[in-house]
Amino acid sequence: MPRVSPACATLCADRFTGQGRSPYPTVSGATLEAVSLVPGGFVPPTPVETDEFRLALLGPEYNESDYSAWTSSMDFIRSLPGWGTSSWPEPMTIEDNLRDFVSHLERSNSGRDFAYTVLLPDRDEVVGCVYFKPTRPPRPGTVEVRSWVTEKHSNLDKPLYEAVTRWLDKDWPWSVVEYAPRR
Repeated sequence: MPRVSPACATLCADRFTGQGRSPYPTVSGATLEAVSLVPGGFVPPTPVETDEFRLALLGPEYNESDYSAWTSSMDFIRSLPGWGTSSWPEPMTIEDNLRDFVSHLERSNSGRDFAYTVLLPDRDEVVGCVYFKPTRPPRPGTVEVRSWVTEKHSNLDKPLYEAVTRWLDKDWPWSVVEYAPRR
């Protein structure tokens, strides 16, 4: 079972915006953009599905729904565990959001990090996202996880945390997971 780091409740590194700088930690002057977060040959498992929501790899087909979701809940997202010190969410255009989606998909496909959209079980309505990122500084076998849901679907925050935590424990390769707990 992955061990939750005591530091996860006080995550402070912001790696989710990249405004004018790489959002990734560096190793000897090179960014982790070229370093895989998972062992070679690892195949990401099938995303979680529950009666309340389902995960899907974040991709451009969800851009409009995602944009509507997070822009309607910016203050609420910032209030969620793990997001208090992040500069995201911050205003951007829907075109910038699409570019961000393409970047997320490229990084997920390369194993540098992983981003999943949270959808309602019966339709492609985005109600949140989950991100698996390298820790800062990078630590082998360790991943930082952040998730958000919209204010309208705030009742899904704890079930999402619980389902993702089980998924990480069962199907992912990390021995230490830094994921701010929900109450």
